[in-house]
Amino acid sequence: MQHYCGIDLHSNNHVVVIIDEEDKRVFERRLSNDLSQTLKVLQPYQSTLCGIAVESTFNWYWPGRWFASAWLSGKAR
Repeated sequence: MQHYCGIDLHSNNHVVVIIDEEDKRVFERRLSNDLSQTLKVLQPYQSTLCGIAVESTFNWYWPGRWFASAWLSGKAR
């Protein structure tokens, strides 16, 4: 089973939604902007997660970069 993640990033929180390949929501939660918390939530899906899309505006791109760096470097394991 494949999973896909969308993150809607705000100034002090973000919403993480994970869907399966049939568009069924398997996870949805608002989290504080804490990278370790986000990685902990996504860890169970690491082997099946095919993509992560981060929506942000203005200068809120930096948490997305932190997240991508941690995920790709294996710190999320």
